[in-house]
Amino acid sequence: MANSEQEILSGLAEIVNEETGLPTDSVELDKSFTDDLDIDSLSMMTIVVNAEEKFSVRIPDDDVKNLSTVRDAVVYIAQAQG
Repeated sequence: MANSEQEILSGLAEIVNEETGLPTDSVELDKSFTDDLDIDSLSMMTIVVNAEEKFSVRIPDDDVKNLSTVRDAVVYIAQAQG
């Protein structure tokens, strides 16, 4: 069963928190992973792998570079769960 965007956001916030120590409430839809949350490419790959496991989706490396904001990732995961 597909998760709502709010559930995806919440789950993604938990993953980001585990990887970076950032508070979950700082992970907002309009935040940029690199500019606002200061997540480097290595941490981003870990976040992607954990998100793939958590949400049972596949996020190809070519698509990861297009996920610049939290909203991009939430929408991508929601569509991938289809």
